[in-house]
Amino acid sequence: MSDRITDWATGLMDTLGAPGAGAAIALENLFPPLPSEVILPLAGFAAAQGDMNLYAALLWTTAGSVFGALALYWVGGLLGRDRTVAIAARLPLVKVADIERTERWFARHGTKAVFFGRMVPIFRSLISVPAGIERMPVPAFLALTTLGSLLWNTVFVLAGYALGDSWQEVTEYVSVYSKVVVAVVVLGVVAFVGVRVLRPGRGRRRG
Repeated sequence: MSDRITDWATGLMDTLGAPGAGAAIALENLFPPLPSEVILPLAGFAAAQGDMNLYAALLWTTAGSVFGALALYWVGGLLGRDRTVAIAARLPLVKVADIERTERWFARHGTKAVFFGRMVPIFRSLISVPAGIERMPVPAFLALTTLGSLLWNTVFVLAGYALGDSWQEVTEYVSVYSKVVVAVVVLGVVAFVGVRVLRPGRGRRRG
């Protein structure tokens, strides 16, 4: 799978240069299974080989991140709170009270969530949806997304640039990080389901 993604991203960059790296990262935001930890170091390696300008790689990959995040923000905006609550009310083990607590949490910590979420695998893309649902002001969303994406992208592009032919070593370290994140998420879901099954009477859905 990783080899196919590498070949695809390489072809895109060979054809379009730095804008190709940006397009790949935009798609990574929309389709999280495409790993930025492969695409970004590869862009850095291409810059080290002289196939694209390093600053252009940073500019275009950050622009791609923002474009992809903004697309998901508008998805959240179109979905809206009422539709989200209506869908959640039909899901097993999910209660409207949970949605309301999430809303209150996002109201307090939404800016930090959007900024730091850009540096967490899986949530890099998903955090844009609740930002859209909660109607975070677009200028604030764009500023936080741009800054968070620029930091994340710079680390990986520069790592690929510095490592050269060994750029794939970056993916090995991030793979461990990603697995830890996934494990924490899975444990959180299991704990949530366990609480709902063991204490099904808590909380009420609104009619």
